[in-house]
Amino acid sequence: MSAGGDSARIVVALPNGSTEVSADLVVPDKPWAFAAVAHGAGAGYRHPFLTGFADALAQEGVAILRFNFPYVEAGRRMPGPASHAVATWAAVGAELRERANGAPVFAMGKSYGGRMASMAAAEGVIDPAALVYLGYPLHPPGNPEKARTAHLPDVPQPQLFVEGTNDPFIDPHDQLEAAVATCRWAEIAWIEGGGHSFEVKGRKRPPGEVAADLAPLVVAWLRAVHSAGGPT
Repeated sequence: MSAGGDSARIVVALPNGSTEVSADLVVPDKPWAFAAVAHGAGAGYRHPFLTGFADALAQEGVAILRFNFPYVEAGRRMPGPASHAVATWAAVGAELRERANGAPVFAMGKSYGGRMASMAAAEGVIDPAALVYLGYPLHPPGNPEKARTAHLPDVPQPQLFVEGTNDPFIDPHDQLEAAVATCRWAEIAWIEGGGHSFEVKGRKRPPGEVAADLAPLVVAWLRAVHSAGGPT
């Protein structure tokens, strides 16, 4: 990974050869933790939601690495194979741990990016102190029978599911609650009235502002988990 200012390139080893993805690293003064934050399926690493969330975390003393998945880097709209995303998380996790110099490292992601982080953790290719999902896509809207939950019990780290109560990706709620109950250490933080991107019907707000409001509860949870020392 070579950095120029806040921008960077991360080398990702894929089955058909290596590629590089773009990234931005923001390190506040005396960070107490480092975190990688992945984008959702339809947006890149500089989407306003992601930058707003990352900037708010940095103000709380968390160094943030945002990055693209290879399909976005290549200019495609549809996600590539899950194995490519897992390999990207492996490269990002290794780079961030090296830069963290012993500070705790966390993995986070919006929707698809969070799900890919959970798969990487379940497969053991990343070992963060905890994972945070912003709008975990439990299933496609209207298709609860296609739940993406089989791997979640295999994630050894603490997991926080930040979910809007009006998110069609987690309707019905009891399906998500049942999935979380199968995890080793996980909980849900409900955002009342929030949709999949935590927008509230009838209340117009910029995505970055909406995302920034999530940062305090996420940081409070991260601090509590770090103090507790992980699952027992």
